[in-house]
Amino acid sequence: MAGDSLRILQVLRAPVGGLFRHVADLTRALAAKGHSVGVVVDSMANDAQTEGLLRALEADAVLGIHRLPMPRLFGRADLKTPFAVSALAQKLKIDILHGHGAKGGFYARLAAYGRGKAKVFYTPHGGVLHFPADKASGRLFHRIERLLMSKTSAIIFESRYAEKTYSALIGAPTCRSAVIHNGLRPEEFVPVEPVQGAADFVFVGELRDLKGIFPLVEALSRVSRPDGLPADLVMAGDGPDRAALEARLAELGIAEKVKLVGSRPAREVFAMGRNAVVPSLAESLPYVVMEAAAARLPVISTQVGGIGEIFGPTADSLIPAGNVEALSQAMTNILADPAGAQREMLTRLAHIEAGFSVAHMAQSIEALYLDPQKPAV
Repeated sequence: MAGDSLRILQVLRAPVGGLFRHVADLTRALAAKGHSVGVVVDSMANDAQTEGLLRALEADAVLGIHRLPMPRLFGRADLKTPFAVSALAQKLKIDILHGHGAKGGFYARLAAYGRGKAKVFYTPHGGVLHFPADKASGRLFHRIERLLMSKTSAIIFESRYAEKTYSALIGAPTCRSAVIHNGLRPEEFVPVEPVQGAADFVFVGELRDLKGIFPLVEALSRVSRPDGLPADLVMAGDGPDRAALEARLAELGIAEKVKLVGSRPAREVFAMGRNAVVPSLAESLPYVVMEAAAARLPVISTQVGGIGEIFGPTADSLIPAGNVEALSQAMTNILADPAGAQREMLTRLAHIEAGFSVAHMAQSIEALYLDPQKPAV
């Protein structure tokens, strides 16, 4: 390592979703700080979308984007890929190996065997936490986690919720651990102005039961504006329960009050509504809650996963998951008192600006890289 300039290899499996967004944001921020970064991804996840995302990252990943076979579950490649990652790390003279997700963490830590120089970091991102302890696959992954702790310089959790869940399933980390929240880019804090005729509410997410779409539309059917007219909703996204959702809207008689606009960029959709609703039945640390709040939308959400950490001083307004009555009341209240909703939004925004920016995330992770024993920023 030359001074404080590090040579870093980020290891993950599929370059999609929130996990890849985190790695991409971290790679760009670390590159801007003068570090040299490379990325290892699954060679089998190479559709048009992933290729486009990886090409966009090439300029900041100066140590290259490397593709190696990484099966989702166990496969033959699991016997070879750790050696390939180790050889790559030696060739690139890597100082820091950082594995993301169950497979990325598995490969990064196995690759460190025999390499005394490199520090090894691991961020679960849910990953291994999704494997239940009452199934053989879960027990195997959890046992591997315990064995690999001795090769881990630090485990970085994206939320206190993830840290708590990890400790309950696997055991308290025997290595250093830190909670460092995911963050938003500066442009995501630019206010979004609602378009003319914006709906009362907007939902952005996958159209599946786990996202709370059915309690949402049932709650909407009970909500009226202060002038007595029924409230309306824009829903963006697609998913396996779209047909069932459309059938439910027809049953409730509110199909004309709900506009399904398909998958679109979140900020584009935020402009279509005045208030965001995130009624999920389960989550980890969803970006959409941070994004909506940063765009200056009041947000109604459920008390699941790490959402309370995002809401911070406004967490008392979170509602129980799947509770239609509580959701409809929260939606009615926000329409009845828009000034109060704006005040709460500004309080939440200040909390997110302070602790949920890419700059804060990257600074905290960089500090751990440089000194794993030093408390996180």
